[in-house]
Amino acid sequence: MNNQIEEIKDIKEKANYCLNCKVKPCSLKGCPLGNNIPEIIQKVKNEEYLEAYKILSETTVLPGVCGRICPHKKQCQGSCVRGIKGEPVDIGYIEAFVFDEVTKKGYELKDVFKNEKKDEKLKNKKVAIIGGGPSALTVAAFLAKEGIQVTIYERKSYLGGLLVYGIPEFRLPKKIVEKTINNILDLGIQVNFNKELGKNLTLEELNKQCDKIFIGIGANVSTKMGIEGESLDGVFGGNELLEYNMHPNYKGKKVAVIGGGNVAMDCARTIKKMGAQEVKVIYRRAEEQMPAEQKEVQDAKNEGIEFLFQNNVVRIIGKDKVEKAELIKTELVKKEGDSRLSPVNIPNSNYIIDIDYIVMALGSKPEEYVKNLGLELNKWGNISVNERYQTSMNNVYSAGDIAGVKGTVAWAAKSGREAAKCIIEDLK
Repeated sequence: MNNQIEEIKDIKEKANYCLNCKVKPCSLKGCPLGNNIPEIIQKVKNEEYLEAYKILSETTVLPGVCGRICPHKKQCQGSCVRGIKGEPVDIGYIEAFVFDEVTKKGYELKDVFKNEKKDEKLKNKKVAIIGGGPSALTVAAFLAKEGIQVTIYERKSYLGGLLVYGIPEFRLPKKIVEKTINNILDLGIQVNFNKELGKNLTLEELNKQCDKIFIGIGANVSTKMGIEGESLDGVFGGNELLEYNMHPNYKGKKVAVIGGGNVAMDCARTIKKMGAQEVKVIYRRAEEQMPAEQKEVQDAKNEGIEFLFQNNVVRIIGKDKVEKAELIKTELVKKEGDSRLSPVNIPNSNYIIDIDYIVMALGSKPEEYVKNLGLELNKWGNISVNERYQTSMNNVYSAGDIAGVKGTVAWAAKSGREAAKCIIEDLK
């Protein structure tokens, strides 16, 4: 009981710190989803948590997730007026609290959506959703909200995509993901597991069964650097390492993680927790340019992970397996036409480090089978979509990573929500 009182006291202090700005920079500039943050916080100040949840649910169905893993200091909190002269409002914590609090009291998404007026034109419409990650789950929820019959086709035996396999438990508890997914499925959504596009599922088949199709399969194949030694035993892709959890024995080993995003941080922190002697994060730009959330970087440092900023790997050395890596130092220069400083290798600054394993966490790309779907792709291999999220097949839509959307959960969810709006308009 005392813990609950303290928790309520703490959340009210965090909420009261908000100035309730009329211009709402946290919402309009900082939040990809456009959550009405000042209004949500006002409800929290008044201990009206269900009302806060209702406002959140107008724009997102993933508050318990985004409240925990969004790069808040680069998004909502980075635009907070309070942050100009001090610490910003702890928006992420407040969002996660609202979800947790209403969940404790037994409220679900279906309770919020139950009084939504349904359009009769949509009553018998059917939409197939391929994939079960953030964009696909968001599309499914906003379509089901309108009374559309939604079926999700997922290649694995569970839903959640990278929320389950790509983000470690210490950052996002699986019980939060499970509750979020159940909330969405309870809107009346059907799921067919172990269905993979290009294997036992085709667009032609779904076209005969449904009015519209949405593809949200993500893009989880780790990109490579194209350097010597990349094929040696002991070189891993960060995405695959997290997805399949097939880690080697790190005890007493030295590991290098190449990259500066949240996947790199998740890999480095996971590997350190699994007993590696040394973990180095190698990033070719400066610390302030890292796309990873600032808190994740600080947590990694606190856990004893070493950062080699403005360093680049140019060669991996070993006979059959990784033994060493050749690095080169970089300087940041302004190139014509670029808004961001670019790293350039400094001649004759090469040096060698001993290393047992190397993890490539430099970004991701779609799987090979996407090339065989008969859809137009862009130069990076993502599915091309127009401003209405339509692919080159008019009744097939796509969003999230597979459509080249910015690689955070909030941006994927926003693209899913906006795609749902377009699908609804077109079904009418």
